Amino acid sequence: MRKILFIWLSMLIGFSATAQNSQNIVGKWKTIDDETGEAKSIVEVFQKADGKYYGKISKLLIKPENDKCVQCKDDRKNQPLLGLEIIRGITKKGDEFSGGTITDPKNGKTYKCSITREGNKLLVRGYVGFSLIGRTQTWQLTN
Repeated sequence: MRKILFIWLSMLIGFSATAQNSQNIVGKWKTIDDETGEAKSIVEVFQKADGKYYGKISKLLIKPENDKCVQCKDDRKNQPLLGLEIIRGITKKGDEFSGGTITDPKNGKTYKCSITREGNKLLVRGYVGFSLIGRTQTWQLTN
C-alpha cells in the first residue's frame, strides 16, 4: 500500500512540475536561425518587477558581421549585441506569452512577438500586423 501511495504521489508531483514548466519561459535559450538551422546565440529570458518578460543576448555563438546593433532605430542603436535586450514587454495570456516585441539585431527591425513553450523548446514568433504574416523560430532550453 505504501509503494502504491509513493508511486501515485511521485506521478502527481511529476505532472505538476511538467505543467508548471510549460507555463514558464524564464531561462536561457539557444536561438536557432529558422533560415539556416544554425545556433546563433543564447538569450536569457527574465521577468521584471512590472510582471512583464524581457530577453537579452547573454552569449554569441557565432561571430556577427557587426558586434553592435547599427540598424536599430531606438535606444538600442549602436549598442553592443552582447547584453542587448531583444524581447520587451511580453505578458502571459493563458498558455501563450504575447503583447510585446522582438527586435532582429541583424536588420534592426522590431516586430510584435508571441511565445509558446512546448517542453524544452520555445516557439518564438515575430510578425507584423496579424500573426499570420511573420516567422517562427524554435529556441532550445540550455543550462
